[in-house]
Amino acid sequence: MQPSPEQSPHHAYPDHWEADVVLRDGGTARIRPITTDDAERLVSFYEQVSDESKYYRFFAPYPRLSDRDVHRFTHHDYVDRVGLAVTVGGEFIATVRYDRIDERGRPASAPADEAEVAFLVQDAHQGRGVASALLEHIAAVARERGIRRFAAEVLPANNKMIKVFRDAGYTQQRSFEDGSVHLTLDLEPTAESLAVQRGREQRAEARSVQRLLAPGSVAVIGAGRTPGGVGRTVLRNLLGAGFTGRTYAVNRAFAADQGTIDGVPAHRCVGEIDEQVDLAVVAVPADRVPEAVADCGEHGVQGLVVLSAGYAEWGAEGRERQRELVRQARSYGMRIIGPNAFGIINNSQAVRLNASLAPEPPAPGRIGLFAQSGAIGIALLSGLYRRGAGLSTFISAGNRADISGNDFLQYWYEDPDTDVALLYLESLGNPRKFTRLARRTAAVKPVVVVKGARHSGSTPPGHAVPVSRIPDATVSALMRQAGVIRVDTVTEMVDAGLLLADQPLPAGPRVAILGNSESLGLLTYDACLAEGLRPRPPRDLTTAATPQDFRDALAEALADEGCDSVVVTAIPWVGENGEAESGDGEVLATALHEAAAAGPAKPVAVVHVEIGGLAEALAAATSTVALPRPSEQSSAAATPPRAGAATTTGPGPATPSAPATGSGKATTADAGTDGGPGVRAGRIPAYPAAERAVRALAEAVRYAQWRRQAAVPGKVPEFLDDTIDEPGAADLIDTLLGPDPDPRGRPLAHDEARELLGRYGITVRPTLPAPDPEAAVAAAAQLGYPVALKTTAPHLRHRADLGGVRLDLANEGVLRRAYGELTDLLGRPAELQPVVQAMAPRGVDTVVRATIDPAAGAVLSFGLAGAPSELLGDTAHRLVPATDRDAAELIRSIRAAPVLFGWRGAAPVDTAALEELLLRVSRLVDDHPEVVSIALEPVVVATQGLTVLGASVRLSPPPARTDLGPRRLPNY
Repeated sequence: MQPSPEQSPHHAYPDHWEADVVLRDGGTARIRPITTDDAERLVSFYEQVSDESKYYRFFAPYPRLSDRDVHRFTHHDYVDRVGLAVTVGGEFIATVRYDRIDERGRPASAPADEAEVAFLVQDAHQGRGVASALLEHIAAVARERGIRRFAAEVLPANNKMIKVFRDAGYTQQRSFEDGSVHLTLDLEPTAESLAVQRGREQRAEARSVQRLLAPGSVAVIGAGRTPGGVGRTVLRNLLGAGFTGRTYAVNRAFAADQGTIDGVPAHRCVGEIDEQVDLAVVAVPADRVPEAVADCGEHGVQGLVVLSAGYAEWGAEGRERQRELVRQARSYGMRIIGPNAFGIINNSQAVRLNASLAPEPPAPGRIGLFAQSGAIGIALLSGLYRRGAGLSTFISAGNRADISGNDFLQYWYEDPDTDVALLYLESLGNPRKFTRLARRTAAVKPVVVVKGARHSGSTPPGHAVPVSRIPDATVSALMRQAGVIRVDTVTEMVDAGLLLADQPLPAGPRVAILGNSESLGLLTYDACLAEGLRPRPPRDLTTAATPQDFRDALAEALADEGCDSVVVTAIPWVGENGEAESGDGEVLATALHEAAAAGPAKPVAVVHVEIGGLAEALAAATSTVALPRPSEQSSAAATPPRAGAATTTGPGPATPSAPATGSGKATTADAGTDGGPGVRAGRIPAYPAAERAVRALAEAVRYAQWRRQAAVPGKVPEFLDDTIDEPGAADLIDTLLGPDPDPRGRPLAHDEARELLGRYGITVRPTLPAPDPEAAVAAAAQLGYPVALKTTAPHLRHRADLGGVRLDLANEGVLRRAYGELTDLLGRPAELQPVVQAMAPRGVDTVVRATIDPAAGAVLSFGLAGAPSELLGDTAHRLVPATDRDAAELIRSIRAAPVLFGWRGAAPVDTAALEELLLRVSRLVDDHPEVVSIALEPVVVATQGLTVLGASVRLSPPPARTDLGPRRLPNY
């Protein structure tokens, strides 16, 4: 909302303060600045506030606002006096105001850095988390305007408001003066305030998804009068799934006396329905959707699934239609799945919701599935159905204009019915948030991701996302840092999901292989080696092996403490007449189930070739009885956790108990986490090829290793020595950028970069310009022999292979000769820009970089200098801030890492010094977002210490950090 001309002209309306937020109950509201046009809204809002709430606000009976009050509360300068309102349906439900004050509590202007703050929330909306969301936003506004503290006077009886301040996580002081509680809040964000904010965000967004997946009633808008069509198909699927709530058919074309359609009440609009409608499935043409949304919003519908097409996937006009759809729905407090969605499924026995176009969804199970593409969603549902896998929930988000994969990660994190989260993503609307949520979720249950549109260089139609400059390999590395299992295809995603949902996590990489085919066993052995596993020699049971032989061999392998998992290979066995018998797979499946149930908890996978009925029988759970959860006090190190089980050692939620998972149908993973025999009951995943089974197992091994490490997270060292000068670096950056910085940024000169890096204890070896031979000789005399002569022209920098670098020049004569050769070969000194630098101790040349990507955030990279990183792409990446563990893993995860650790008899280099350098670069970029790129090349790492020979730094006005501000929904 823009202000009228009466608004203070010297401070423009701050439209960037406008935000949509999700409240505690899952509904949405809009926060925006109050303007002079809000007088009537303010008066109407105040009339709906109880006398008690008015008394708490003004410390006296205050039945109505005077004209002077209305003017004061609607006229702001957006600097010293600011008011924000929370609106639903265009009407106020809450307000907050601050006024800047001096040390005596009188009205003031900058540089005074304290403000008095006061809230008022309609009684009908108290308890929804409105005041908490308002406090986050007004605090961010205040910090932007140079205010560092809030002061508030609260009556002792106003416990709700006192709790809002107390629970915010800010540093605060309290005193009792003149019959009221005086509170002072330091607005500088703290670890506690950030944790509180993110905890509230998780609960609110999870609740908003839960309202969509577990409605008490559903209306299908656009259900046709005759069979067929999208709306009627969804209605049929709802009824076919046995939805436990109430169902309604809505179509404005129905006759007044229509009565019912397919046995459910038929209405011409939602307003005709006498009861509350929680969820509306919209299946009408795009030009009729606004009418349907208004009908839903005006009658209290909580959420929408919009199947209608004709939005952003249709170009500019469709994009604007999509934006308007989101704005309209959020104005009523509703969230949207879609548009252009395929639908949603919730297989919980308490809900049994199939509000999708899928006629035969998979059976109930432990897998949650999110797909941005309807076509891929159909393929995944079909594949899971064929393989007998079970789903807890399924969501096809379409253009994901509102609800996205991030929201479902929030929901699945604490969903007791979901053990594994599978996501097919074509874009990441908020990559930083995705990484944060995925890391937290992966600490308690696996997250498997397929990223589509990796190499197209364009965003899928309908998806508004930040443009990323980092390559897909970097995205993959950052996902793995967060514990995400990144696979390349949807087939691999299903393969991994089946193993993780039905089997415990392996304790290590040791694999036992057994079966009745030597050749298939060898293929499995080779596949294990290719995936970095440690297979034991295959055990050949011969083609004469019976199901009992398989059972005995599997039981023996599971009991062997020298193996962590088992792959069973099976081909049709030879009968007495010498003919291959491919049937009776159920007998073999029963034998394998019995062995698995009786043995220790280790993952088992089966590779089979043309054994009829085996895969189906293995996919059938041997029990449907929910087994008791193992004690949280059992040793996680002694027995591997099931894939989706919460542990008390991981970085899960900061609550007395981690989210419970695995309730309901018992699976292999449910049983046996205590290592005891006789308690395993579940599916054994079967694969038609050894490579697929082993790849899924390898992903489980790597994930289990990440989870064990995540249980004891790394630390960001404080570097308490005197080598880091953060305030000095900040002052230097301000000076270098100047009062009016170029938004495109500026590269630093060599000496400027050396000075800035020096503030963080990073020493760059000096270089001196050598525009002619005499200057080169003078520079060498100053630096001391031996020296290096290098060109700094962009096309020759770091190109020793082109002759642009001459090393170990021991005296003046050698230096003059090298200078002449250099200029004769490559060009005039003015073009080459030669410099002289003192020689560094011999070592391994490496490169350290940090860059700010607009989508992923700050990324720290490491590799060997030259061909390994530039030609072969052998570079490792981690998100900033990097921990000590990240730094250690960074230098060990490149393929050429053995060069640093004594390859072929060479002396190992000082990796500890290299790790410290990585942490200092990470700290610099994290402390100062104006540093948008750093490149240290080469960094010569010797057996003792290292030398930074070259450095380039670029500064720019800091980009917006949406992940650190108050919680808000993305604007499209």
